[in-house]
Amino acid sequence: MAHKKYTSKPQRDHYQEVTDQIVAALEQGIIPWRRTWNQGACGVPMNCTTGRFYRGINQLLLGLAQAVRFGNDPRWCSYRQAQARGWQVRAGERGRVIVFYKRIQKGAETREDGTIPYFQLLRFSTVFHASQMDGVPDYHPPELGSVPWQTPGAINTIIENSGVDIRYGGGQAFFSPATNHVQMPPRESFESPEAFAQTCCHELSHWAADERRLGLSEKGRFGSAKYAAEELLVEISASFICSTLGIDPDISNTAAYLANWLSALKNDSRAIFRAAADAQRIADYLLGFHPDYAASLTGPDEEATDDNGTGDEATLSEAA
Repeated sequence: MAHKKYTSKPQRDHYQEVTDQIVAALEQGIIPWRRTWNQGACGVPMNCTTGRFYRGINQLLLGLAQAVRFGNDPRWCSYRQAQARGWQVRAGERGRVIVFYKRIQKGAETREDGTIPYFQLLRFSTVFHASQMDGVPDYHPPELGSVPWQTPGAINTIIENSGVDIRYGGGQAFFSPATNHVQMPPRESFESPEAFAQTCCHELSHWAADERRLGLSEKGRFGSAKYAAEELLVEISASFICSTLGIDPDISNTAAYLANWLSALKNDSRAIFRAAADAQRIADYLLGFHPDYAASLTGPDEEATDDNGTGDEATLSEAA
């Protein structure tokens, strides 16, 4: 009697799936980090059971889905979280993949310097939009002005508390590594306080990425692939900051780097993960100079929790 042969199910490449989504959007002229935070259309993606906002790559993925399909409701959660609230995901609905990390201690010993070695287990999970579930309460967006750091003067608070050397004059905006200063046109030359804040978020992100702060700068010459990579990092960071401050980000330079970005993403399925993670580090660093925002950070990051739903485990990578 012939025995039935069993073949193992091919392992999904979540990195490639996520990258393909971003590449497809860019090729259609949709900028994921811009569409996520169209303040007139949708808010920052948030978990409707924990109240926490999604961060990093998860903001890009869920924000893109919101802008394309789900409108102005930013709420998501896992199937398990919905069940716990008595909500029901409707049959046939397809969820969206998100990622989160879970720390696992490596052994029981502590290093000589007192630190504990650990692995970071990258897991992929699935969440559903509030409109895909029955029983979810109606969404009521927060009133304008109800968040203390979403004010016209918020960027000034960040500038003052960061100690950044900003010099005003001329017709260009840039960060100079040689002199460690940010150059900005005169404030009165900007069309609005929001326009000033948009440009400032971009240049402050370059300043924060410098080796004297976070050490994330690519140090590439203008027009090089490294330069374009840093512009990608800084554009996403500036969008994260603008979204938090309630400002539509400026993406006027996007077209100049689009070809380089597409090439980098197509050649490395993990590039967008690194860019989003580093951009979140920059945004967190700068937003931390706003005392009201810093005081609001009381819980763990949404993607760092282990209750986002059942997902597939990816590779174990040792943390430094």
